[in-house]
Amino acid sequence: MPRISTSSWSLHRALGRPPLFGPGEAPQGPSAAAEISLLELPLRLATIGINTLEIVHFHFPSTDGAYLDALRAAVKDAGVELFSVLIDAGDITHADAAQREEALTWIRSWIDVAERVGASHARVVAGYTPVERDGGYLRHHPIIQQSANNLLTLTDHADPLGVRVITENFRETGSRADQLLAILELCEGRVGLCADFGNAKGADKYDELAALFPHADSAHVKAEYDAAGNVDHTELARSLGLLRATSFNGPMSLIFDSPLRPGETEWDNLVILRDLVGKEMNEE
Repeated sequence: MPRISTSSWSLHRALGRPPLFGPGEAPQGPSAAAEISLLELPLRLATIGINTLEIVHFHFPSTDGAYLDALRAAVKDAGVELFSVLIDAGDITHADAAQREEALTWIRSWIDVAERVGASHARVVAGYTPVERDGGYLRHHPIIQQSANNLLTLTDHADPLGVRVITENFRETGSRADQLLAILELCEGRVGLCADFGNAKGADKYDELAALFPHADSAHVKAEYDAAGNVDHTELARSLGLLRATSFNGPMSLIFDSPLRPGETEWDNLVILRDLVGKEMNEE
């Protein structure tokens, strides 16, 4: 059976997504439009058969210790696995050394949050700096090396806490499979990978995914939709088939961030994706 998961991002409307905050900023709390609190989310997911969760850092309304302990208890009481905290800001490749160090310090604080709430992983962005190709080996590129070195610095902080640092094909530095794999190779297995279906784009999308999937600890399963708002079954099946062909056994986080059709909710779309992914991944 596939290990079905989701991210709090797939329910950002229901959670009343707060403004994105990064280094130097504080949690904003949910908007007044919130339908459900983060503390209520694990049990609600369990009722629709989704028993693994990732939480984006900006969905934490508080990082106070008492709140984090309450969230950890809510996850445990619901019988849900908290796989990761998705740290969605902080540029570890920033050209300015002071801003780079501020980002690293801020990311460490979120790794601490991941440990406190019981997450086994923390996803860190590999960097926001584009990698200008110069014809040389990517492993020797200064931005690639800087990203790897800083991911390892964060891993040195995370390992004693029992949290595994992973990164993703997300943002400029890790946007291409060969760049991201060069970074991971320099990290020598100490940093893991989340492979995001939707972040691979263009004519070589499936080549990119095929290169990433054998190295993935987790996957973000993001469908494409037609003009009527229906899932493109052929496209989703192709991506899932590439994943199924590997030895992947990590969580598959259903990512829904498309416009809602009249009368639909994010919950409705998670159930649709859950059923489609379960069917495809169970096919021989």
